[in-house]
Amino acid sequence: MTENFDRAPGAGRARIKPTSPGLADVGDGDASSVFNQREPLRQPRTSPPLTENNTNTSEAIGGESRRPSKPHQVIHNNSTPASKVKRVESLVNTSILSANAPEFYPSSSSPYEKSVSEDGSDCYYTETTLAELVEEFLSHLNSSPGSFENDIEHIANMLNSWVTTEETLQELVELLYTQSTVIPNFSYTGARLCNFLSHNLALSPASGNFRQLLLKRCQTEYEQRNVAVRGDAETQKKFHAYVLFLGELYLRLEIKSAKGPPSRAEILLTALRELMNALFSNPVDGNLICAVKLLKLTGSILEDTWKESGKSDMDQIVQRIENIVLDAQCSRDVKQMLLRLVELRSSNWGRVHAAAAADATPDNDPNYFMNEPTFYTADGTPFTAADPEYSEKYQEILDREDDYFPEAYGENGSESSFNDEDEMDPEIEEAFEKFCLESERERLP
Repeated sequence: MTENFDRAPGAGRARIKPTSPGLADVGDGDASSVFNQREPLRQPRTSPPLTENNTNTSEAIGGESRRPSKPHQVIHNNSTPASKVKRVESLVNTSILSANAPEFYPSSSSPYEKSVSEDGSDCYYTETTLAELVEEFLSHLNSSPGSFENDIEHIANMLNSWVTTEETLQELVELLYTQSTVIPNFSYTGARLCNFLSHNLALSPASGNFRQLLLKRCQTEYEQRNVAVRGDAETQKKFHAYVLFLGELYLRLEIKSAKGPPSRAEILLTALRELMNALFSNPVDGNLICAVKLLKLTGSILEDTWKESGKSDMDQIVQRIENIVLDAQCSRDVKQMLLRLVELRSSNWGRVHAAAAADATPDNDPNYFMNEPTFYTADGTPFTAADPEYSEKYQEILDREDDYFPEAYGENGSESSFNDEDEMDPEIEEAFEKFCLESERERLP
């Protein structure tokens, strides 16, 4: 029994023939040769289309050429480098493009120009121009007119560093005049700015300082007044903006004198008188509306100045307005504006002097009831002391208020009867002390 027993490891075990197709059938031969033979490598499933080099490699490894199993793995003869070169050459020969063609710029943009600094070196950013600087701070003042007092010193210092030649001063005058007559409702701020710069710009060339150059620029438009009032709508619009700016300039521009207080430019007074004559010479709606705005703006100052000189120019202007209302073919609304202007002038341009205010009555002062309160009836109808039919009811309401609050407030609006020094009523004081004692007992344990 022991004679057929083999003690060697693995002895007596049956050798199983390999079933793998990659292993050769070697029978009882050397088993190591079985594992040295390998199956040919297969292509990965995500591999790109086979090329000729990949085909040759697979033949060397697997012994046989593999056919691509998918349509995108088919090898095309026209994808060779030589065919690609021929295709590119054909495109170049038939193309109309040129490497020497000029650069294309959209119509809304300007071509880029390389800027050169003063020292000759190239720079990537262009310097800010005076026009851009003026436009920037004018836009700021237009959007925030309340910041004028805070920013005007900085603006003047900045302009003094820019305006160093006669040419830049001329450019500044033109920019300020243009913007003051183009930007809507900017004539007031523009006139204030011009007045400040006339006293704070250091440059004063032989051709004239800032104020003199500004007045010369205004004179250029003044000389075209008779043509402008009869021009087209756009020309009249520009002329009306100029007239209103000149009115603001007359009120704001101060000419300092060493002997007395500042005075206004006398030349502007004469110019405004002639401009009104030009507007009335062609009494169309636009010209008349401009004249009304100018007189509302400067009428009181003009009349006072003319009266001091013994002139009756304002009486002549009012007489001419009344003739226009009767004869001119202007619209009904414009005639109403002219009539209200005449009424405003008859009330001394809405001004009430201190002496007259003390003796004001409803008969001699149209603004007598201006500061009186307004009440409403049960059906919502407003009424004031100026309404005759409600005068008794108005006084009744005022008396009722005095009955409700007889001594609640003093003359200066402060409380007069309710103060800390008043003594407390005895009954209230006793109740207060009792309340405090009960509260103290509740807190004790």
